[in-house]
Amino acid sequence: MQVDPNNLLNAYEKGFLDKNSNKIAHHPPKLIINSSEENILSPILDEMETCDSFVISVAFITEGGLATLKSTLYELAKRNVKGRIVTSTYLNFNKPKVFKELLKLENVEVKVTSQEGFHAKGYIFNNRRYSAMFIGSSNLTDTALKKNYEYNLKLTSLENGEVINHFNENFEELWENSVPVDASWIEKYEAEYVEEPERRKIIQIIEDQSKYEYKSIVKDKIEPNLMQKEALHQLKSLRAEGKDKGLVISATGTGKTYLAAFDVKQYKPKRMLFLAHREQILNKSKQDFSSLIKEAPSAFGVYSGNQKDIQAKYLFATVQTLSRQDNLEQFDPDDFDYIIIDEAHRSGAATYKRIIDYLKPDFLVGMTATPERTDDMDIFSLFDYNIAYEIRLQRALEEEILAPFHYFGVTDYERNGVMIDETTSLSNLVSNERIDHIIEKIEYYGQSGEERRGLMFVSNRDEAAEISTMLNGRGYKTAPLTGKDSQEDRKNAVDKLEANQLDYIITVDIFNEGVDIPSINQVVMLRQTQSSIIFVQQLGRGLRKHDDKDYLTVIDFIGNYKNNYMIPIALTGDQSYNKDRLRKSINTRNTISGVSTVNFEKIAKEKIYKSISTSTLNSQKFMREMYTYLKNKIGHQPTLIDFHEDKDVMDPLIIFDKYNHYIEFLQKIKEIDISLAEKDHRILTFISQEISEGKRVQETLLIQEAMKGPVDIREFQLKMIRKGYHMTDRTMDSIIGVLTHSFFKAQEQKKYGYPLVEVDDDILALTKNFNDALETDIIKKQIEDILELSLLNSEAYNHSEQLTLNNKYGRKDVCRLLNWDKDEASTMYGYKNKHHTCPIFITYHKDDEIEDTIKYEDQFLDQHTLKWFTRSNRTLESKEIRNILEGHEKYDLPIYIFVKKDDDEGKDFYYLGKADIDYDTLRETTMNGSKEGKPVVTMNMVMEHALDYEIYRYLEAHTH
Repeated sequence: MQVDPNNLLNAYEKGFLDKNSNKIAHHPPKLIINSSEENILSPILDEMETCDSFVISVAFITEGGLATLKSTLYELAKRNVKGRIVTSTYLNFNKPKVFKELLKLENVEVKVTSQEGFHAKGYIFNNRRYSAMFIGSSNLTDTALKKNYEYNLKLTSLENGEVINHFNENFEELWENSVPVDASWIEKYEAEYVEEPERRKIIQIIEDQSKYEYKSIVKDKIEPNLMQKEALHQLKSLRAEGKDKGLVISATGTGKTYLAAFDVKQYKPKRMLFLAHREQILNKSKQDFSSLIKEAPSAFGVYSGNQKDIQAKYLFATVQTLSRQDNLEQFDPDDFDYIIIDEAHRSGAATYKRIIDYLKPDFLVGMTATPERTDDMDIFSLFDYNIAYEIRLQRALEEEILAPFHYFGVTDYERNGVMIDETTSLSNLVSNERIDHIIEKIEYYGQSGEERRGLMFVSNRDEAAEISTMLNGRGYKTAPLTGKDSQEDRKNAVDKLEANQLDYIITVDIFNEGVDIPSINQVVMLRQTQSSIIFVQQLGRGLRKHDDKDYLTVIDFIGNYKNNYMIPIALTGDQSYNKDRLRKSINTRNTISGVSTVNFEKIAKEKIYKSISTSTLNSQKFMREMYTYLKNKIGHQPTLIDFHEDKDVMDPLIIFDKYNHYIEFLQKIKEIDISLAEKDHRILTFISQEISEGKRVQETLLIQEAMKGPVDIREFQLKMIRKGYHMTDRTMDSIIGVLTHSFFKAQEQKKYGYPLVEVDDDILALTKNFNDALETDIIKKQIEDILELSLLNSEAYNHSEQLTLNNKYGRKDVCRLLNWDKDEASTMYGYKNKHHTCPIFITYHKDDEIEDTIKYEDQFLDQHTLKWFTRSNRTLESKEIRNILEGHEKYDLPIYIFVKKDDDEGKDFYYLGKADIDYDTLRETTMNGSKEGKPVVTMNMVMEHALDYEIYRYLEAHTH
């Protein structure tokens, strides 16, 4: 990135003298305060990613704080970029384990100062021509970098700046007078280290106030957490409405069992039944209930293959045992007035249904973290579609009900240019080289605390056994567990893990649910992500809070898997399957709430990008599954609005990528059996394909108004202006051109067939064909549904402008929204100067197959400046170029910049705003700068608005 001294000077003028200055200003000084919108960690990582060297001077460092930097430091080490850190032993805050973790960083030198009262917090990242400085209150702790209320000032300085020189001089003096950290120093520090409980507690409360607030036990009394309080209120309200069933959807680790016990305590049943699919779950649940409900031990009993406490007031039964007819008939149907079904997503199975159909409780409650996992079984109907309460992973993290986690998407083993994939043989999965690679990663990324308690998920039983043997041969203590192992074997392995007699349990998928090991501090995923549900279940094994860990480390080995796109779905909870949102989530720093972070090594991130781009996310099978799930959940055929409002299912616009309209989709999956008239089919196709996205809300509003009766065009224009929407005569003409189809090419006019409106003397009315279509009830309801969806989608756009900054548009959209008479997208090769507008479309990453002699080199030099190339075979004397240059200079020809990362993104481009030409940078050159390249004109475009940084990072990622 280049820094212009004049623009930097302007930035400081704007930052410290006059905020209203409109001079071109790059790298402005900025006060950064941790909030839901931003945090200090993101810009620190941004600068670290691109620096040539760095120094950090902080008093306090935690393992969690260091974890947030590890992926970036790993990539810097590959580039041989080095850094130095000075820290302290002030107040014994820094644990010996932190210094051990610092020693793992091969490209970082660490020293400890003995400076009395050392309390500095400074981060400096040096590039060839400038330095970025972060000075403020944030220590190198995950809470200080992401959550705590902190003041930090970001400043940019050229190498001759006095402040940066003063800092560097001070740091060098500090460095010279500090002690190097090595193994012998750590050994001595560890021997002398005394953790003073009261002082530590005060410091920890300052660093992370939530750490001492999460506990549910206060003065030996168990208290409900936030989720449990909310759910208890909802369950009580449900019963007050006369409902006798309810489903609780709650993320793994949020305390569903205790919630059930709290509700039993408030309900006070004569007799209760708790159903689970595994005896191990029963015993733990019985223990939790008896700790909360203070009754005699004899009141709590188990009904399983090994034990049958038939008379117990609080009975905990396995489904397998109780569902046998002879066992079930030992009880009267009305014996239990309160029944709990654990892991309720299983309750559609025949064994569960047999019990549910036989017993007649006054209230039935189901609990699950994953209602989606129904295999088309309608569990929602079993609970009369009453969702009593729902809290998913993101919210649970935000409310600090769960332990935070640091996720590392790392690159799996690669040999001779070939990476692990779905077809990799066992011999390669367990080769010595791959085991070395696995060990390197699990040691580098580590875990919270001294003792490792890890779960390692692999792809098959043979791999589990072989990896366990090989790790044991390298000094680790591991045990493989698979579905073939008995309950007793599983319990013994868990006990050993908790007693630090094992480092890892290596398993396939038997620990996806129903196992509670709160002390787990590392989860390792050595298999492809087959399902976002299973991913979250496995992640959830380590998310329960525990005194021995501050966070969970998740290490996900990402190979060349087709299903890698499921990783961002699992991490964000975004089930829309919208490719653009998935790409953004991989690039953004704030994917996860709270102090949790998501980090990817460079190649691993590229594998996910590739998977998102190449995967088909709108197959009929997938969409049928989404449809069935939602239909089961709400109890009726979903509308498009139902899809839009439920964040657990796909974006309804995905349907229109594959089908002309929703009714066509329903016909294909055999949900409805109707024959549409050709007219109705074409009208539905037009509204679905052209109106549903809501990119120009005025069109939708005009259709809705015309459906009520004739519309005076001038009055409609005034109404839109009063609402603050963009509206000119040309805009009105453009809207009419869309609705009468005159805007479209002949091929699309034939496809859509029947215009919606006609105009006579400034009065607009529906055409007869459209009116006729509205006479059919199902067509009218569908049209109303699409228009309502359009209004909801329109909320993402700023309709006071023709185009909304940072939103995506196709070439046809741009022709339409810039009020062109016709769709000229097919002849818009990169840019077009027409109707006093000049949109420029840039594909940032050019296809590798394009010859270098004709390859464009468009590039953002920074967030404000685009280096742009015209089409080839153009000079400064070309008429096309003169028209753009003179039109912009003399007649204010607006230039609009649209960019997409590569062709895999599809037809849409980010709108990045208007730009001005920097005439001083006009040059004639050749494509790719080669002698044999074709002539081309290049110039810098100065953006009206600085690029959104997340988009800028996304475009720039791994381009050079």
